[in-house]
Amino acid sequence: MFPLSSDRVALRFGDRTLTHAELAASAGALAQQIAGLPRVAVWATPTIETCVAVVAALLAGVPAVPLNPKVGERELQHIVNDSAPANVLAAPGTKLPEGLQGVPRRDVTLDGGPASRLPEPDPEAAALIVYTSGTTGAPKGVVLPRRALVSTLDAVAEAWEWTAKDVLVHALPLFHVHGLILGVLGPLRRGGTLHHLGKFSTSALAGALNDGTMLFGVPTMYHRIAEEVGDDPELTAALRRARLLVSGSAALPVHDHERIAAATGQRVVERYGMTETLMNTSVRADGDRRPGTVGVPLPGVSVRLTDDDGAVLDEPGSIGEIQVRGSNLFTEYLNRPDATAEAFADGWFRTGDVGMRDPDGYYRIVGRKATDIIKSGGYKIGAGEIENVLLEHPAVAEVAVTGEPDDDLGERIVAWVVPAGAPPEAAELVGHVARLLTPHKRPRQVRFVESLPRNDMGKVVKRALRA
Repeated sequence: MFPLSSDRVALRFGDRTLTHAELAASAGALAQQIAGLPRVAVWATPTIETCVAVVAALLAGVPAVPLNPKVGERELQHIVNDSAPANVLAAPGTKLPEGLQGVPRRDVTLDGGPASRLPEPDPEAAALIVYTSGTTGAPKGVVLPRRALVSTLDAVAEAWEWTAKDVLVHALPLFHVHGLILGVLGPLRRGGTLHHLGKFSTSALAGALNDGTMLFGVPTMYHRIAEEVGDDPELTAALRRARLLVSGSAALPVHDHERIAAATGQRVVERYGMTETLMNTSVRADGDRRPGTVGVPLPGVSVRLTDDDGAVLDEPGSIGEIQVRGSNLFTEYLNRPDATAEAFADGWFRTGDVGMRDPDGYYRIVGRKATDIIKSGGYKIGAGEIENVLLEHPAVAEVAVTGEPDDDLGERIVAWVVPAGAPPEAAELVGHVARLLTPHKRPRQVRFVESLPRNDMGKVVKRALRA
C-alpha cells in the first residue's frame, strides 16, 4: 500500500521526523508484534506514534479502530464493547481513560530494524473501523476495506495532481477520515511528506508553508485564515506559494472563499465525502474552483440524485438525496446488519445528504436531509443557502439556520447568529435575506448567541441548538 523505502521525510510533527525507511522499520516491527490479532484500537493523539500504529496495523492486516482522545465515557464504553479490540496502541507515557483499562496496552515505540515482510491482505479485508459521530443514536462502526482506501487515495491523487514532491500541511485530528486517511495515508501512498502542526494556528501554518505545497483544512480553520490573511503579510505570502488549498468536512462559506481569493489569488478546492464513502466528488486541481460547489465525481465513483420516492432525478438543477456507488464504499456497519441493509438502495449508498447538479456536472451540497432541509409553507428550503446570504451581512460573524415546528407553516426558519460586534436589529437581517433570495426564505426568528456548538471537525451541531 505504501512505497516505504526512501530517505525522504515521511512524517514531521514539530521537531520530530521519520523518513519513509524509518517509518517502515518502526511500523514493520510493531506489525510483527500484532500480526494475527483480530482487531486493535489506536489512541489517536496528534503524534507521530499514532501514524506508526495505523501503518503497522495496515502492514499486519489487522483492522484498526481509531479512538478520539476526547471521547466521553459512555461513548468509549460502547465502542470498546462493540469492536472488542485485542490491544490498544498508544504513545509511551500517554494516560488512558478507565474505559480502556480492560484492554491490554501496547506502547508504540520508534524502534525497529529489518523485518520479514508480512503477506499482503485481500483488498476486501477490513483496514479501519471508524465510528460515526452518533447523531441519531449510538455511534456505528464503519468497516472500511483496503480496497476503499486505495481507490480513494488514488482517485484524489489524480484529481489533485498529487505527487511524491508534495508536502502536505494540516492540523486535523487523526481519528477521522479527513485527517487520518487523506491527511496521513494520502502522502504516504504517494511517497511524499506530511507536516502536522499539532494544533492549528495561522502563525504555525505560515511557517510550515515555507516548504509545504498543499494545505488541508476545515471551514473553521479557513475562517480564521480569511479573518487574518489580508493583515498578515507572512501568511498571505505563504498561502500564495502553496500549490493547493483543500477544504472539507463542511461547506466553506462563500464570503471566506472570496476573501482568501482576493488576498492571495488562491481559490480553495472543495470536495465532498463521508465516513462510509470516503471521497465522492471534488473540484480538480485544473478545474473551475467555484465557491459553493464540490466538483465532479471522482474516478471510479458514480453519483445520482433521487426524490423522496426513490426516483432518479436527471434534470440539472433538481434537488434530491445524494446516492453513491463505487469502489470507495464501506462494506458494513460492524455488528449492525439491519443498519447496513437500510443504508443501501439497489446497491447505491443513501448518504442522507441533499444536493443539486449544475448543467456542467458540478455538484452542490444543500445540506443534510434530516437537519438542513426545511419544509416551510409548502417549499423545500436549504439552510445552507440562507446561511451564506446572512454571512454576507457585515454584522454577522457566524450563523446556523434550522427549522422548528410551526402550526401554520409546518416549519419556521430560525437563524442563530453570532454577531460581529453589537447585534443588529433582527428585522434588518430578515429583510437582507428576503431581498437577496425570496421572501419565503426569510427567517421567522433571529436568535443571537455568543457561539455555535461545533464537533471536533468544526461542523455545527444543530441538534444542540434545538435542545
